[in-house]
Amino acid sequence: MTTLPTPTAAAPSPFALALRRFRKSRLGVLGGWMLVVLYLSALLGGFLAPYGITTQHQGFEYQPPQPLHWVHQGQFMRPFVYGSKTGRDPVTFAKTSVPDRTTPVPVEFFVRGEPYSFFGIPTTLHLFGVDAGPENNRFYFPFGTDQLGRDLFSRTLVGGQVSLTVGVVGILISFAIGIVMGGLSGYYGGRTDNLIQRLVEVLLSFPRLPILLALSTLIPARWPSTYVYLGIVAVLALIGWASLARVVRGQVLSARNVEYVSAAQAVGASDLRVILRHIVPNLSSFLVITATLSLPGYILGESTLSFLGLGIKEPMTSWGLLLKDAGNLQTVNLYPWLLLPGIFLFVAVLAFNFFGDALRDAADTQSR
Repeated sequence: MTTLPTPTAAAPSPFALALRRFRKSRLGVLGGWMLVVLYLSALLGGFLAPYGITTQHQGFEYQPPQPLHWVHQGQFMRPFVYGSKTGRDPVTFAKTSVPDRTTPVPVEFFVRGEPYSFFGIPTTLHLFGVDAGPENNRFYFPFGTDQLGRDLFSRTLVGGQVSLTVGVVGILISFAIGIVMGGLSGYYGGRTDNLIQRLVEVLLSFPRLPILLALSTLIPARWPSTYVYLGIVAVLALIGWASLARVVRGQVLSARNVEYVSAAQAVGASDLRVILRHIVPNLSSFLVITATLSLPGYILGESTLSFLGLGIKEPMTSWGLLLKDAGNLQTVNLYPWLLLPGIFLFVAVLAFNFFGDALRDAADTQSR
């Protein structure tokens, strides 16, 4: 009687092993979920925001954040906020606001409000809002308002669309340039390598912030907001590809003599096809990790330019432009809620670092 061989379980793939190592990193998983929440909030910004980013509420300038309540005069109620009474501080003469606890203002969900476009579809549906009342003087400002009475919560969500996408678009452009230039440099060597590497050294010899500021001044001040956005992306990509090109060159130098590259050359594949089809795909894990760790620099670059008045312009908004309103100590001391967009910026950079570090450790076969 013969015994059948016991089937053995298939060995896990390299991707499965990397995913298992990634899941062991609590900070990496946390960073990933933080990024999901940030990008979803930016994607659904028009729906989540109760007001338009340019809507000014007269008489509600520098309105402090309004917390939600559920109990009024000892009775449990649906979520509501209190209105505000405005006045002047007798010492500083600054505008002050105190809650008007006489009349609760219910917060309603899935309400009709200001029109916006959702993926090209016009709509007026918002997640939450309040009835403005017969005198149109009741509002809900979760993050307060700025000096023009604009809702800071709405502006922060929509500003995330700019700040978060600037990094992604900038990375795509700079990586496309860096991969091609680094691939050509490492593949051909000789004069081509010397020329490209000297250009890379020139770009890397300039301090990042001064060259970023210098190039941003080339963007015409009269350009519309969309053109300024594209100009900022181009500036960030122009100074961001050099460091990647140097690393890709080293990777290509070590990969150009392997067997599968020689086989592709033997069957007559073009040089560009060999680089993009046979060499670059083997660098995919390295490129994904590098992109994730580089994104915070692009986001901070845009925020820096906008904070200094050289980046995104009104009526478009971004986290850096919102922080510009909190540019002096006196304003921050009187209206500290103007710093709330900075928390989103801090969380985004921290999440990318957590996520990128975990990806790098997961892709490292020597990590335990």
